[in-house]
Amino acid sequence: MSSSNSNVFEEEFLPQIDALYTFAYHLTYNEEDANDLVQETYLKAYRFIDSYNAGTNAKAWLFRILKNAFINQYRKKSKQPTQVDYEEIINYHDEEDSSLTSYHDLREEMFQGMMGDEVTNAINALPVDFRVVILLCDVEGFTYEEISKIVDIPIGTVRSRLHRARNMLKEQLKTYAESLGYKDKRK
Repeated sequence: MSSSNSNVFEEEFLPQIDALYTFAYHLTYNEEDANDLVQETYLKAYRFIDSYNAGTNAKAWLFRILKNAFINQYRKKSKQPTQVDYEEIINYHDEEDSSLTSYHDLREEMFQGMMGDEVTNAINALPVDFRVVILLCDVEGFTYEEISKIVDIPIGTVRSRLHRARNMLKEQLKTYAESLGYKDKRK
């Protein structure tokens, strides 16, 4: 690895490790599997580092690799032969300035108990396609455009899945909210 690639790996890729682990854990529900997925993501990132444009959105690039690795693992377990082609990530680059992608980090709140177990359980209970868009948008703070590229679906589908996922969460959490004394005043 050249020294410039080494700098990219250390300065742009490694700072994303906590976000990648959180995403992986919510996909797998298992610490060991999540760690394996993060490790595989970094191995793929290392392998394809020459195709990454330094200074672009490293987080989105890594999340796409992780999502593809998860799909491949899932397919292996389902004994389906089709695999995501990692070569497609070579062509993936986010044009937006990465300095504009700051976001409020809800992961810490989630794991410090500020978001109740019921909320975390409700997110984890969503079907994987819906869980992924909720995590990417509402927890990780990616834009619809970034999610569209990471998950490789049209922006309209991102919006539709988010809408449906949020409605599912609302229904799942309604009883919990009522038990805490909240009332729906929209009736």
